[in-house]
Amino acid sequence: MRAVDIIIKKRDKGELTREEIRFFVNGLATGRIPDYQAAAWAMAVLLNGMTPREVTDLTLAMAQSGEVLDMSDVVKIAVDKHSTGGVGDKTSLVLAPSVAAAGVLVPMMSGRGLGHTGGTLDKLESIPGFNVRLSPERFSEMLSRVGASLIGQTEDLVPADRKLYALRDVTATVESIPLISASIMSKKLAEGIDGLVLDVKTGSGAFMKSGEDAERLARALVGIGRSAGKKVVAVITDMNQPLGEWIGNALEVVECVEVLRGRGPADLRRLCEELSAWCLVLGERTSDVEDARRLYREVITSGRALAKFREIVEYQGGDPGVVDDYSRLPVAARREELPSPGTGYVEAIDTEAVGTAMCVLGAGRETVDSEIDPAVGMRVRKKIGDAVVAGESLGTVYFNDGERYRQACERLLAAYRFSKERPDRPVLIKKTIGTPGGDE
Repeated sequence: MRAVDIIIKKRDKGELTREEIRFFVNGLATGRIPDYQAAAWAMAVLLNGMTPREVTDLTLAMAQSGEVLDMSDVVKIAVDKHSTGGVGDKTSLVLAPSVAAAGVLVPMMSGRGLGHTGGTLDKLESIPGFNVRLSPERFSEMLSRVGASLIGQTEDLVPADRKLYALRDVTATVESIPLISASIMSKKLAEGIDGLVLDVKTGSGAFMKSGEDAERLARALVGIGRSAGKKVVAVITDMNQPLGEWIGNALEVVECVEVLRGRGPADLRRLCEELSAWCLVLGERTSDVEDARRLYREVITSGRALAKFREIVEYQGGDPGVVDDYSRLPVAARREELPSPGTGYVEAIDTEAVGTAMCVLGAGRETVDSEIDPAVGMRVRKKIGDAVVAGESLGTVYFNDGERYRQACERLLAAYRFSKERPDRPVLIKKTIGTPGGDE
């Protein structure tokens, strides 16, 4: 069997066998298949798709390309959450400590920024000293003692996905539904979790721009999870504008701490509550989602969620002092207001363009080896439906490099569209799939 024959077969719209998929995945994991062949194969998949059987086989092969964790000796039920990615999407930093504080184990394996979207690991690493590379032994120990851990993939966990994930980011193959599905679910299956809540984004800042594509992805993910014997809920949510007010790694950490204090913007608080509540239901902490919402609000108002976040940071080597003193996080040297070019109402925001502008600013990666500037970013001051006059600030841009700032501002100004009439504000939570009471 040769890798090039498998690439040709998929290029010509053929259906790969289970054996061909396993051969390719194992070759990728071990390094026998070079990056250029993996990139060619990924592009063929993007252009020609995969059948549901191929996607399931790909997911299982990737999950089994390394070690699969078994946490049955740690706790009865473990639950995780995954987002398909967006701009300002930072819910993991609130959800993990909140759900753990409510008594459900959260072994969260997260990723880095991908394309125009931010990454949970990059946000966490803006906390001085925070270590996302725990050994499996340390990971299990932390789960037993703290109840949650936020880590990246180790060398032994899903090595095939780790290599393919990095390649997709720089080869224009991020948007492939089969590759997205296999990447998400292979990591989750390797974690040894029992339940999974999926936040599937749709809109201008999502990989799935249309509601139909988002629902198709959500159903694919739920189907893969169920075929593997897992409890899975998918919540389809809006990404036609940034989530919350802050974009940028250290800035988003600050916003998450504010939410854990019971403050912060309403949309972020609402989504954190909804996703956390479904985690509590799947974790059998409560059988009713409304009771779960009340439990989430209790761990926030009591301070237990914030205390758990501080505990997670300290256990993973980070500086817990950032919780009480935001100046201990990286701070940009300069800031400027972004003046509105028009008067009226914000009608639409090209949220992908906003995310790309943040990458240009230094908050995301342009190549696999790009270094992230954790201090830069933006505070969004005007969102869809807000009134604005010419010259008024659309947002505050935080930056360290003047040329990067100039290029980012050009993209940001082009991302906003204005109207004379006030448009409807986007509906944040659009549909729930895979749960009793939701859309099956």
